[in-house]
Amino acid sequence: MEHEQTIPEQRKEAEKAPEPGTPDAPSAATPEAAPGAWTDAAPEAAPAAVRRRGGRALLLIAGAAVLGVLAGTVTGYAIQYDREPTPLAPLAQQDPVSPKALAPDGATTNETINANRWHKTDGDLATLLIDAPGGAKVVGKGYDTIDSVATGFEEPDRMLRNLVKTDVRRLASVSWTEGDSTFVTVQLLQFKDRDGADDYQAGQSSYMPQKKYAGNEGVAIPGLASDLGHVWVDSEAEEKPGYLPMRAGRAIARRGDIVLDIHYVNNRGKVAQGDVLNLAKRQLERL
Repeated sequence: MEHEQTIPEQRKEAEKAPEPGTPDAPSAATPEAAPGAWTDAAPEAAPAAVRRRGGRALLLIAGAAVLGVLAGTVTGYAIQYDREPTPLAPLAQQDPVSPKALAPDGATTNETINANRWHKTDGDLATLLIDAPGGAKVVGKGYDTIDSVATGFEEPDRMLRNLVKTDVRRLASVSWTEGDSTFVTVQLLQFKDRDGADDYQAGQSSYMPQKKYAGNEGVAIPGLASDLGHVWVDSEAEEKPGYLPMRAGRAIARRGDIVLDIHYVNNRGKVAQGDVLNLAKRQLERL
């Protein structure tokens, strides 16, 4: 159809054109006047029009996309608003058993009220001490004072200051004898926080490998990280003329804010490492 429209127009232009040789006839040397030919300015005008038309189309498409997103969001909210809530999946246990609330009475304490938030180490510390083995004679059990514990060290005044500085909270111990040769003391030291317990455990463990004391690196307690507890047995028994040979074992371990310190002494020079390890494991289990 395009050719059918343009061809007649070209014929009309040819009929109206002046004959060659007349003053109005275009010169053959000027090709820009040839019928149906493009001028130099035509290529510049056409692309400009296309770009302008294309930019307007992009704006219209972007606006339509934004309106479509907004319409979809509003429609989704409207549908969700009118829809019934989806029920939750059923519980594995349909009727969980909860203890019935009881009225306070004479036996009610702060511990019973806060039973679910109460840690067992916040109760009576002495009850967490292990029991003496069968056949042993208990010579003491209960709470200790700071000064009584400090007197068991070579420098009591220095130890007393350290315990106060590290915020020791409570001290409890149990002591027993087995026959006339073995003497055992199990001590629990509870501090205000773990930092104080860590200071005590690390400080006491640091000098045990020296020859004056155990004289060896000791062994780790099974089930406990090596940096949290060790057991030492003296490499050599202490012998003096006129005295029985003395050999000692010691266990130092930390569990939370509590340090267990076990002293095991035999005046026949015989201490089995396994016996001290067993005591330490039993006490850790109680904590």
